[in-house]
Amino acid sequence: MARIKTDNNLTRKEVIVTKAATLFREKGFKAASMRDLAEAVGVEAASLYNHIKSKTELLHELCFSVANRFLHKIDEVELEKNSSVEKIEKLLRFHINEMIHHYEEVYVSDREWKHLSDPYLSNFQNQRRIYRKRFAAIIEIGIKNKEIKSIDAATAVLIMLHAISGIESWHRSIKKISAEELEENMISILVGGLVNR
Repeated sequence: MARIKTDNNLTRKEVIVTKAATLFREKGFKAASMRDLAEAVGVEAASLYNHIKSKTELLHELCFSVANRFLHKIDEVELEKNSSVEKIEKLLRFHINEMIHHYEEVYVSDREWKHLSDPYLSNFQNQRRIYRKRFAAIIEIGIKNKEIKSIDAATAVLIMLHAISGIESWHRSIKKISAEELEENMISILVGGLVNR
């Protein structure tokens, strides 16, 4: 019987989760089957159940590992003694790098979370809502301190996060600028558009 090949110090379960992220992005959570996943990993479908309970468990793991990384980052940034503009730039750079280097996981977390079931669905929606409110609060402090233009903070957060999710098209493009250029261009546009000059 074939064994799950591991490399880069990944456990067998981590290999399965990584392959699941690719599969869920390509086919969508609903259309992807455990048989597809077994094929991608290189084992019999029955062997997968030695490492995971279900396809739903994989989605849960993907969504919450991404959400927890973002919440951990905003915890860190909020405690720093930087200006609001610097905090926003730090968060945006983190978002951009996650989309560049952990694209499949972030994509699945951003697009397929609606297939979670309660209590996980409510919990995940709540985490997203809290994250956006905390991000907006940083912008509001910047507006109050006259660092940032007088804008609607919640709308600004939505626009910035949607712009970053557009990095999906950068991944698909044949001829593209480097990841570094992409990051600098996005920061210049997104942060530059907020600053009160």
